[in-house]
This record gives sequence, C-alpha cells and structure tokens, in this order.
Amino acid sequence: MSFGIASRLCPEVAVEGRTVPIAIRGPLERRDLPGLYLRACALLEANKGSVITCDVGGCAADAVAVEALARLQLGARRHQAQVRIVNASDELGELVALFGLRDVLPG
Repeated sequence: MSFGIASRLCPEVAVEGRTVPIAIRGPLERRDLPGLYLRACALLEANKGSVITCDVGGCAADAVAVEALARLQLGARRHQAQVRIVNASDELGELVALFGLRDVLPG
C-alpha cells in the first residue's frame, strides 16, 4: 500500500460537529499499519474530543484489520477521542470478539 496515493485511511472529513467520518479500505498489510496510525493521529490531533466513525466495509476480516482498528482506538484515546466502528462484516465482528476487543472497539 502506498500512502502517496489514495490511502487506506480515507478521511472523508466533513466534520459534523464533533463527529468525524473516516473509512479504512483494504487490502491492508501489516507493514501499512505504522503509516496508517500516523495519518490517523494527525486527523485525531486536529479533532480532539471527537467521535470518529470508522467505516470498515472495505476491510477484509483478518488479524491485520483488527490490529489496525486497535491502533486507531489507541490513538483516539491518546487524543481524547473515541472510535465507533460502522459497516463491519459479521466475520470482522467475530474476530474482534475473538481477540477480546469487543469492549474496546464498539460498533
């Protein structure tokens, strides 16, 4: 994945009050995660205290997607924000639960 072109973190940042919609699109690879995290933190820094709605409808249900979401939530907490997952497949939701992150990654 290249962050120079349309990134997997697609900030469709039409900030609606304190809600910021973003989309993560796949395929994701583990090597993409540090860059994804940095881009997310830049967005979060500009929107401290916001609720980030993260559309994961374009993500594969795999461990890399779960790790990406966990990193996004970590960044959100560090910036006094929250992440809400939307459009997750049942399979991705099951993986989140299997990893014990259902309470950390609310949908």
